[in-house]
Amino acid sequence: MRNQLINSYSPYLLQHAENPVHWQPWSTENIQEAKSKNKLLIISIGYAACHWCHVMEKECFEDEEVATVMNAYFSSFKIDREELPAVDAYYMQALQIMTKQGGWPLNIVALPNGLPVWGATYVSKNQWIDILQQLNKLFEEDPDKMYDYADKLQNGIALANDTLQIYPKEIIDLNLEPLLDNWKKSFDLELGGYQRAPKFMMPTNLNFLYQYGLINKDTFLTNYVQLTLTKMAYGGLFDAVEGGFSRYSVDHKWHIPHFEKMLYDNAQLLVTYTNAYIATKNELFKEVVQKTVRFILNNWQDTSGGFYTAYDADSLNSNNKLEEGAYYFWTKAELEQLISKDEWQVFADLFSINSDGFWEESNSYVLFQKDDLKAIAKKYDLEVENLHKLKKKWENTLLKNRAQRKKPLLDDKIIISWNAQLLSGFLSAYKIIPTKELNQAIENLTSFLQYKALKNDNLGHVFKNDAIYIDGNLEDYAFTIKAFLELFNTTQKIEHLKFAQELTYQAVDLFFDNSQGFFKSSEKETIGTVFEIEDNVIPSANAVMARNLFYIGFLYNNNHFLETAQQMTQRVLGQINYASAYSEWLTNNLILKDDFEYIVVKDVSKDELAIINQQNTFKIVLSSSLNIPILADYKNQNKKFQVCNRNSCRLQTDQIEHLL
Repeated sequence: MRNQLINSYSPYLLQHAENPVHWQPWSTENIQEAKSKNKLLIISIGYAACHWCHVMEKECFEDEEVATVMNAYFSSFKIDREELPAVDAYYMQALQIMTKQGGWPLNIVALPNGLPVWGATYVSKNQWIDILQQLNKLFEEDPDKMYDYADKLQNGIALANDTLQIYPKEIIDLNLEPLLDNWKKSFDLELGGYQRAPKFMMPTNLNFLYQYGLINKDTFLTNYVQLTLTKMAYGGLFDAVEGGFSRYSVDHKWHIPHFEKMLYDNAQLLVTYTNAYIATKNELFKEVVQKTVRFILNNWQDTSGGFYTAYDADSLNSNNKLEEGAYYFWTKAELEQLISKDEWQVFADLFSINSDGFWEESNSYVLFQKDDLKAIAKKYDLEVENLHKLKKKWENTLLKNRAQRKKPLLDDKIIISWNAQLLSGFLSAYKIIPTKELNQAIENLTSFLQYKALKNDNLGHVFKNDAIYIDGNLEDYAFTIKAFLELFNTTQKIEHLKFAQELTYQAVDLFFDNSQGFFKSSEKETIGTVFEIEDNVIPSANAVMARNLFYIGFLYNNNHFLETAQQMTQRVLGQINYASAYSEWLTNNLILKDDFEYIVVKDVSKDELAIINQQNTFKIVLSSSLNIPILADYKNQNKKFQVCNRNSCRLQTDQIEHLL
């Protein structure tokens, strides 16, 4: 037996391929072989951009003493959570039941049959050895005790996924105000986000709150979201030099980030900031979109048309040693060599070269703009336009200097669900920055998802070396269907709608559990079935699928899809007691209405169609020439625009202003 990770595609698994631990990749064959040995299993789950995964590897998995214990008494599996999200979700549920905590690295000790009996996140070397020895001794002396515990834990996991018990009945009228009032108590009204650290961005929360606020003219909510977006943009969380967001802020002020950059965060935030710009015309929000798009295109674009997964938090410093954030921060001495003395004071004020931007761990500065240019220009008696030019010059200087550094480790897997979210983000961003470069990226990504992301006519999950190597899961289908419905709204090309329809039927066949009334996370379950209903940093795939069913059902007069979408949504809404975990379902509540409207357009220009799509959040736009069931009984209109619902049309006009 030896370490078997060397032939893996995953950068995370390859990082562990030289460990003295006899790691195995997760597969049915390896699981069966391990079971036959009657040894406890170690299941260690992480991802390439995870800082604490690297720390534990260095302290434990590269250590010969640790490896001796693991190899002698355990069968050890290393899993990339981004490759196998359903396996990760199952064992994360186990950890949360056992410890009330979660996170990565996720380390599980399981029985030979895979059922978990112990779990933790980061563990130091001495603790790890001690725990493993105790568990092995218990398994040798009293295995029945461990099997009894595993059975009880498995019952707990099963209950956590029994949607019939958790969401037993539909609700007709949702009283949202008490939920919102309780939610508002957690808001940080000074710095945005929530009253805690670390601070995560949670775009799905912000998207719902903003749309609800706009629809209901709730200025408290819209102001709160705009404050949050402003503080995020004016913090170290946002890379002021190169663009793009880190995963979260370690402090409550958004100043010092945890430096890993993830595709799914940046994809979702393109939508959030675009919507905020459309509503406010705040140039800061547009700048964030521009810089984030530029960062993604410059750093993560593959020749296939897809986009890579992440940048690691760690990078090589000037001493050629891995250090968290080394690529991103500067010492004061380094900056003073780059910026002239006569410009230094304004530069230092603009980019927080002070106690705000100082990071004690590195004795360096994380650069971020803490205030708008108007305020800084006024302070130094400068014209705003001149300060803007100075800022651009400084950014270019810093970019050239940073280009001499070694970039963080790139996770070059191409995850289909995250790329679908990026297509949604790009389509949104194109509403306010319609550049040729972005349009080309949209076309390339569309082609990638429509053709290269398939394996045996089914959607895949991970693409690398010009091929899909892991089958698709619910998230891949949910977000790809969503993206192609949005694409259809933009292009009015029937091929985009048909692709979304085909994937919807596949998703129902592969993942829908008729007995539970929801979609399971994965078609193939090696351990147990997981139904992910709540949102996390990524929206609930079940909530997204409910909306997809509604749209496809609406367009194709499929009453079964419409009823299923309503049942799923109303069952969840009937049981929620904390709204922040159900933003996507609450967004469904804004959309899934009997009087849901669509806009029929006739002989409109591309510019007119673009204006409608920019101002329209939820309505479907349909060309009168389309041959689809919803338009089967449609009578020709005399004017350019007509607003209809399933039962009637209420407005015909040639004036686009009447639609906005």
